[in-house]
Amino acid sequence: MLELNRRHLLATAAIAAAVPAASAKAQPYSPSPKPADNGPRQRILFDDGWRFAFGHLHDGEKDFGFGLDQRTYAKQGPDSGKATQAGFDDSGWRELNLPHDWAVELPFVPNPKASELKPNERGEVWDPAANHGFKPLGREYPETSVGWYRKSFSLDKADAGKRISLHFDGVFRSAVVTVNGYIVREHQGGYTPINIDITDFLNTDDKPNVVAVRVDASLGEGWFYEGAGIYRHVWLVKTDAVHIPPYGVRVRPATDGTVAVQVKVRNASDQTRKVLVDAGAVVPLPEGLDWSKKVAAVWVELKPWDEAEIDLTQHIAEPHLWSVEDPFLYTVEATLGDEAGKIVDSVSTRFGFRDVKFDAEQGFFLNGKHLKLKGTCNHQDHAGVGAAMPDALQYYRLKLLKEMGCNAYRASHNPPTPEVLDACDELGLLVIDETRTMTSSQQGLDDLRTMILRDRNHPSVILWSIGNEEPQQGTDRGAVVARTMKRLCKELDPTRGVTYAMDNGYGYGVTNVVDVIGFNYRTHLIDEFHAKYPKIPLIGSETASTVSTRGEYVLDAPGHIVPAYDTTAPWWATTAETWWSHAADKSYMAGGFIWTGFDYRGEPTPFSEWPSISSQFGVFDTCGFPKDNYYYYRAWWRPEPLLHLLPHWNWEGKEGQEIAVWAHSNCEEVELFVNGKSAGKKAMPRNRHLEWSVPYAPGKIEVFGYNKGKVVLKDKRETAGAPARVVLTADRTGLLADGRDVAVLRAEVVDAKGRPVPKADNLIRFEVAGAGAVIGVGNGNPNSHEPDKASQRKAFNSLCSAIVQAGKDAGAVIVTASAEGLKAGKVTLKVG
Repeated sequence: MLELNRRHLLATAAIAAAVPAASAKAQPYSPSPKPADNGPRQRILFDDGWRFAFGHLHDGEKDFGFGLDQRTYAKQGPDSGKATQAGFDDSGWRELNLPHDWAVELPFVPNPKASELKPNERGEVWDPAANHGFKPLGREYPETSVGWYRKSFSLDKADAGKRISLHFDGVFRSAVVTVNGYIVREHQGGYTPINIDITDFLNTDDKPNVVAVRVDASLGEGWFYEGAGIYRHVWLVKTDAVHIPPYGVRVRPATDGTVAVQVKVRNASDQTRKVLVDAGAVVPLPEGLDWSKKVAAVWVELKPWDEAEIDLTQHIAEPHLWSVEDPFLYTVEATLGDEAGKIVDSVSTRFGFRDVKFDAEQGFFLNGKHLKLKGTCNHQDHAGVGAAMPDALQYYRLKLLKEMGCNAYRASHNPPTPEVLDACDELGLLVIDETRTMTSSQQGLDDLRTMILRDRNHPSVILWSIGNEEPQQGTDRGAVVARTMKRLCKELDPTRGVTYAMDNGYGYGVTNVVDVIGFNYRTHLIDEFHAKYPKIPLIGSETASTVSTRGEYVLDAPGHIVPAYDTTAPWWATTAETWWSHAADKSYMAGGFIWTGFDYRGEPTPFSEWPSISSQFGVFDTCGFPKDNYYYYRAWWRPEPLLHLLPHWNWEGKEGQEIAVWAHSNCEEVELFVNGKSAGKKAMPRNRHLEWSVPYAPGKIEVFGYNKGKVVLKDKRETAGAPARVVLTADRTGLLADGRDVAVLRAEVVDAKGRPVPKADNLIRFEVAGAGAVIGVGNGNPNSHEPDKASQRKAFNSLCSAIVQAGKDAGAVIVTASAEGLKAGKVTLKVG
C-alpha cells in the first residue's frame, strides 16, 4: 500500500513522483504511456478473451432472444436475451481479441438495385452502397449487421468495496451493454467513449461475471467506411469509492510556467469522507537537479455520493515549450490521500506548454512564431484491418505524414481514438478535433462535451470543429445551432478556438459564429471572401483532392483508373499544385489540410460505382505506399533537397510515342536525360513541378537536380525486365511481446537487377514462423475485391503489404514472402 509522507500531511504540501515524460522526435513506436496503477486504482486492458457471433437485425430467435418478444425491457436481468445470461453456452462462438472490425471481414457485395440508379445533373451515378465500400451492412443485410460480444471475468477478494467500471473507447455503432443480464448502458454513436460504473451488477461471491455487448451497425453516421463492432480498446477500471472520475483532471498550462490543475473528486460511498487533493507536475530536468516543486494541497470533505472540483496551481521556472519541432511533454500527477495517510487514488496526465493564436491577416502562430499549417484530413481505416487499427499502426501512419512534412492533422469527421492524439502529442502534429455531427440536440451536445472533456489536456489539439458540410451551415438555423455548440465549447475549454468546415454559404450562417472559418475547397473564392470579411481568420479545412491511382499514368475510365500525375480533381476541388501554390503565398491563410492523407474505404471517387471500393484522394494509398504527389508535398513542405522522377519507363508497344515526364523537386534547376542524351535543363518554379514530353525508347530516363550550378541529387527510371524475386522489408526490426504490437511489411516485385517491375501483379504468399501472425494484407488497388483477412495478396503495380502482429512470447518472427517462379524475400523480427 502506498502511503503519504507524514510531513506531507502536516504541511499539506505535495511532491509528485518523478516519472518524466520525454520528448519524442520520430522515434520507433512504443505504447503511449497510460496512467499507471497507482494506489488502489487499476486500469486493466480488457481486450483479450472475447467471443463473437452474428445476431440478427429482425429475427429475435436468431438474435439470441434479444427482442424475441415485446417485453425485452420489461424485467431487468432475464428479459434481456439469452446471450446476456451467465449460463448461456457460447462455446460455438468465435474467440477473438479486440479491437475488432467485423465489416472488414465481410465480402464485397454489389448493390442489387444498382440498375435502378439515375445519373445526377452532372451525369454522375452515385451508388449509396459504395459509401461504405460495398460491404453487406444495413437493413438489407440483417444477418451481418448485428454482432454480439461476450466475455467472462472474475473479481479478486481485494476488490471488495471498490468501484468497478467498464470504459469502451469506441463501438460502432449502436451498443447495448449488459452485465450479468442487466442492461447497464445503451449508447448511440460510434466515435465517443462509453464509461459505465458496473459495480452494482457484479457478483461478489466468487461467481464469474459476464459482459455481453450487442452491436447494431445497420445504420451509419458517415458517407465513408466506418467499420462495425468494438473497434477500439476496452478497459476495466478499479478504484476506491473516493476517486477521480473519468476526465477528472484538467490541466491549463501557461507559457510563463503557471500550471492550473483542476481535480474532480467523487465520493461513491455512504460515508462522509475527507481527502487531501494534491497535484504535482513532473518536471523532466537534467540528472542531478532538483525536479520537485511544491504546491499547496487542499483538504476536502465530501458527503456521501457527492462531488467536488478543487483548483490547484503549480509553477515551473523556464518551462520547455511544446512545438512541432520539439514536442516536449510534462506529466501532472493528481493524488487523493485519506486521513490515515494512505493514497486512495492517483491519475497521471501529460501536457505541454504552448501558445496558439489565429490572426485574420497573418495566419497562425505557435509560441509567438508564425507557422503555416501543413496538414492532412484522415479517416480511420487501413488495408488489412479496416477500422480496428492497432496502436502501432496508428503511430506508423502519423509518422509517415510527419516525414512528408506535415505539421497538422484533421480528424475527419469524428473524434479520433485516444492513441492518435497521444501520438500527435509525441510527434508534434497540430490537431483539429472534430465532433461527428453539427447539432445542438441532447445527444449531439453530449458527444461534443465528451470529446472536449476527453481531449482538452492534449497540447496537440488547437481547434474544436463543430461540424462539416452540413445542409444548414449557411442558414439562420445553422447559426443558432453553432452558437449553442460554441457556447458549450467555451464553457468547457475557453483556451481554444472553435471552427467549422464549410463548403458553401460563405458569409452566412456559421461564418459569423465560429472563431476560425474553415474553407472546404472553393479555392477560387478564398481571396474574395477575405476581402469581404478581413477580420475572420481563415484556414483550408479541406483542400486539394487530386485523385490518382498509385503507379498508373494513363486514364482508364472503364477500369476505374486515374493517372498519378497531379492533373485530375473532382469538380469541387483542385490539384495539389493549384491549392498549395495559392495558399503558400497568402499570409492571411493559416494553412490547410489536404483531402486526404490516405486513401480510405468507401466514398470511391472519382468512380462511385462497382467495382471501386475505396477513394483515390490520398497522398498515400490504403496500405501507406506513397503516390507521386507525396514527393510534391515533401519537396515544398520540408527544407531538405528532394528530387523525384515519374513515370516508370516500361511502355512496351509505345515506342516512338510521346510520354509525359515529370519531376517533383525543390532544387533550383533540373535536367532530364533520356538514354544519356539531355532533353533540357529547366529552372524549377517555386511550389510547382517540371515536365518534358519525350518519345519513348526502352532504356533509362534520369534527372539531375542542381543548386548553385552543382549537382546535388539525381533520380532515374529504367526499363525493367521480367519479375525475378520478391524484396521484403519491414518498418521495424523488433516488436514488443504484448500480443498487440505490429510491423508493417512491404513486398516488392523486382527483376533480376533489382529494378521494380511497374505492372507486376504476382500473387504473394506470406508465411510466418515463430512468435507472430499475419493479421491483414492489402495492395492499395482501389478496385480489388481480394479479402483483407488472408495470408496472400496479389501485388498491385509491384507492391503489396502485410501486417504482422507479435504474440506474447519472446523470440523471433520470421516472415517469408514468396510467389510462383520468383525468389522469395524474408525478414526476421525480434520479439521481446
